[in-house]
Parts: sequence; structure tokens; C-alpha cells
Amino acid sequence: MQYKSNKGFSGTGQLGVLLLLFGACAILAGIVQFVFGMQMVPDHTDFNGLQKALAKAFKKPENINLMRWMQFFSTFTLFFVPSYIYSRICNGKNIFWLGFSKYINGFQIMIGFLIMFSANLMAEPLADLSKSLVAHLPKLNAMALSLENAYNEQVSMFSNVNGGIDFLLSLFIMAFLPALFEEVFFRAVIQNLLVNWWKKPILAILVTSILFSLIHGSVYLFLSRIILGFALGLMYYKSKNIWVNIIAHFLNNGIIVTMMFVYSLQHKKIDLNEVELKTGWGFMILAGGFLILLFKIFDKYSENNKLKIENKRQQHLSKEYT
Repeated sequence: MQYKSNKGFSGTGQLGVLLLLFGACAILAGIVQFVFGMQMVPDHTDFNGLQKALAKAFKKPENINLMRWMQFFSTFTLFFVPSYIYSRICNGKNIFWLGFSKYINGFQIMIGFLIMFSANLMAEPLADLSKSLVAHLPKLNAMALSLENAYNEQVSMFSNVNGGIDFLLSLFIMAFLPALFEEVFFRAVIQNLLVNWWKKPILAILVTSILFSLIHGSVYLFLSRIILGFALGLMYYKSKNIWVNIIAHFLNNGIIVTMMFVYSLQHKKIDLNEVELKTGWGFMILAGGFLILLFKIFDKYSENNKLKIENKRQQHLSKEYT
């Protein structure tokens, strides 16, 4: 029997709706970034030199808050808006269809955080492997280095935090909101669609993880982010509650933001290479074994909630068809 959504859309139809919405919202996100950018260079009239003017404006400390809000509105537009509209069109108006559920417990959150921490340890050697492989391809290596430097500069700018309130704002915009928007888009929408459509969960999680890594635009961290994405994908598949993912992802991001805040207080320039954990291949194998154990424990503490969520799903389905 062919898979169909609550509103009768086939897998191909849902994918078409999602791609159309994502394309439109990508254009809208670009417009949002342009509008915010022009606020940073209000007197600039030479459009030929606009890119250079914006690059300079992005480095000015007085534009930090504008850049933070630009990041919020652009990621909101790019990820959350198409997810919400897609869900309304294909499944219905209830946010339950985006994975939001009240059935969550402290053990899921704690183990979810440990899963993310272990996945980071497991993924770290892959970054070094990527760098050594890309080094043999000069053009690709030059592009990778350029992307890495641009990202480091942006992080360095965002890390200029003045006081506790500024830190909390950074934590909200740089750690919580990306976790919320990305998890809804990649796990609750894309992964959920592929799992239900293909009936091959591992393949669906892997494809979603690759897309998750691609969207971050890092060559050196491409393989590492696939590992992190796969861990998040498996977590969502086993819990069926997007809040578990959002909180685990947020805590992972929050550690990095907090470390940047500490560096800022010490008036040190942020270097993400110093913030990252350094582990070897032996540690990667140990972390992989620990991940398997953590997921078994996670299964145990998610079983009850997963049943409640499935019952809730059946209730919502019966309401949709009556």
C-alpha cells in the first residue's frame, strides 16, 4: 500500500511541496539578510562594492546585535517557516505533526546530552581525516580553508559578549533557536517523511544526516556532522519527541557558546580549533561502543513515552478523519 500523509499526499507529493516551500523560503531568507545588511551600510550607494562593504560591516562590534537578529530571522525563515507550512498542508494544523509532545522525562534529556557528547568525541578524528584528505586537492582545500576562516571570523564576532544579559541573548539566538529550527526541519519533517515513505529508517536517517551536514557548508567538518546528525536522527526515531532532540542539540550548542563567553571575558580571540575536543582513533572506537550502550539505555527510558505518543497519534488521526 502506497504511503500517504494525513491529508492524502503521496511521498513524492510531500517532497514536492517541501522543495517548493524551501526554495521560496530560501529566496525570502536571502531578502531578509539583504535588508539587515543594508541597515549596517545605510549610506552605501555603490552596488558594485556592496559585498566588500558588507564584509567590513560584519566585522564591526557595533553591528553584533543586528547580525544576531539577522541570523535569527534568516534561519527562522529558511527552516521553520517551510516546516510549519508543509505540516499544515500535508498533515494538519496540530503541531503534534511536527514532533512536539509533552511526553518527555529527565532521563531522556540526560542520556540525550550524553549521546551528543559521545557523538562529538566519536566525530572529532574524522575532522582531522577530512583535512588530511582535502589537503591533496588544492582547489577544494583553498575553498574549505576560506569557508573555515569566514566561519571563525563570524564566531569571533558573536563571541564579543558584554555581561550576563548579552550572554543569555547569545545563548538563546546562537544555541537554542538553531537547535529548534534545525531539528524541526531535518528530523521532524525530512527524516519523518523519508522514514514513513521508504520504510527504511537507517537509510532515511543517513540521507537526512548528509543533508544536515551539507547545509552547514563546511568541508572539513562534513563527515563529523554526518555522525552528529545520525546520532540526532536515531534519537528522534527512538523517542518520537522533537523536544528531546531540541534540548540535546541546545545543550551541545550551549557548551560552545559558554566556552566562547569565557574566552571573551579573558579578552582572548576565539579559535574554534582550541574549543574542540581532541581525540584519537582509539577514543573514537570507545566512544562508538559507549554510544551503543547509551542508545540501549535511551530505548528503555523512552519506551513508555513512545507508546503514549503513538496512542496520541491514533487519537489525532481519528479526529482528522471524523
